[in-house]
Order: sequence, then structure tokens, then C-alpha cells
Amino acid sequence: MLVKRAMSKNVVSVSVPGNREKVLDLMRKEDKAVLPVVKGDTKQLVGLITRSDLIVNPDEEQIAILMSTDLVTASPDDDVADVAKKMIDNNVRRVPVVDDNGNLVGIITSFDLVANALIKLESDDPVENFMITTVPTTWYKTPLNVAFETMKQFGLKSVLALNDSAKLVGILTETDFIEESEIISERSEHSSTVGTEGDKWSWDSTSVLYIEKNCLKFTDKLVEDVGTHKVEVVNSKTKASDCAKKMKTLNIEQIPVIGVEGDLIGLVRASDLIKALVD
Repeated sequence: MLVKRAMSKNVVSVSVPGNREKVLDLMRKEDKAVLPVVKGDTKQLVGLITRSDLIVNPDEEQIAILMSTDLVTASPDDDVADVAKKMIDNNVRRVPVVDDNGNLVGIITSFDLVANALIKLESDDPVENFMITTVPTTWYKTPLNVAFETMKQFGLKSVLALNDSAKLVGILTETDFIEESEIISERSEHSSTVGTEGDKWSWDSTSVLYIEKNCLKFTDKLVEDVGTHKVEVVNSKTKASDCAKKMKTLNIEQIPVIGVEGDLIGLVRASDLIKALVD
């Protein structure tokens, strides 16, 4: 299958120059986690900006500085297996599609590859061959700010919620955290005392430095108030192609994996399943 048959052609993009608020408003309006960045009123691709870029750089306002310019791109006539390999090799989930002149014509994601290509590949490989087993979990009554830090430490886009019996009862994604947060400005005071050298009777002078910094502020809600409570799962022996079909039907990019006894043993993401296209 060629990229042009699997990619999204109606691409929502943002242009430079522009600011954080413009990006965030567009992401919320269009329900997008990533936006290609084009130059002015043209279709010339110059960067890519993600929700993660906004989160990890709360002090920065300009799109040109927030965006990534080290881009992995594809051509409409590339084979999807080649693009899958690019995603795996570069640890990315979304690849802008450009024409010979560098103009943006589409975008293809790991979910697109799973939903349009992998479901047609009757792979007998079980999900356990692709899942990750190091998964962030948190107690379902954990405050959002703590749960977010847990997710961030793992470098993933979701965290799984467990109840008092350590059973899976929910899942929170990066989108959930964004919707329950805002960027606020905090001012901190730092002082130091300096004496006059050579004069033991001199008054000490105090130097005060005020630092203003933007940070992510969450609501007072708990994980159980925000996360998805009806969690779809697959078991470790589910075929990769069947898992792909489930992802497409439910329009989700990740599914927790349970073992034969119903215990949580891992997480399989669209970015994991695309390995089946390469193998």
C-alpha cells in the first residue's frame, strides 16, 4: 500500500509567525495532538509542533521556537512499510507528507498505518510480541498533578489507574491532562546576603532576585474524576491484526493488555503494532 492511500489529506496546520495560544486553541478546536507548521500563507512545511512541546516549554510563547524543525517526512508514493520503519527508527508517531517541492499534502500517523494497512495483513503474531511491559500506573484517587509527573517520568502519553485491589479501572491520556490544566505565571523570590570585604563593622547588604516563571497548573480533581472508566483491553494472545481492528473500531491508539488471569501485564500502542508491517 502506498502512503497516499493511507494518509490524511485534509491536514490542519498552523503557520509562523504565531504564538502558543494560537496553537492550543486550534488543537482543542480540531482535537489534534500535533500540527504541521507552514510558512506564512504558503504550504511550505517548516516544522511540527506537538502538545508535548507546549507542556515541556511553558515559558516559551513563539511557535518558531516551540516547534521541531528536525523533521522526518514521507512522499505520497512511498510504501507504508518504509514509512513504518522510519517511524520506528526515529521514534515518532506522525510523519508529514510532502510533494517534490516540500509543500504539505498530508500527514500519516501510526494509527493510520494500523487502521488502513495492518488490518489487511492477517498477522498471527500475538500482541505480547509487540506490547511494552514497563507501563506507568497510579492509584485511582491520586491528584492529577502527581499522576502527570508519573506519566512524564516514563516518557509516555498515558497512565493507567488502579483501584485498591490493584485492578485496572481507568486510563488517562495526555489529552485528559491538557483539558484539566492551564498555564499560569508564578513569581519566586531569591535573596543573598553579601558583606563588605575588609570591614567587619559594615552592614551586610541583601540582594533580592525575582524570577517569574510559567508552569502547568492542574485542577484539584483526582484521577478517578477524569480518566476513562470503561477501559477496553486485549489479552496477550490476541492477534496483532485483530487488535488493529479493535483500535480502528474504537478509534483509540493504545490498549492495555491483560494476562490469562486478568491482571494488567502491559500496553500496546499503534506505534508498537506497526512493527508487524516491517517484520
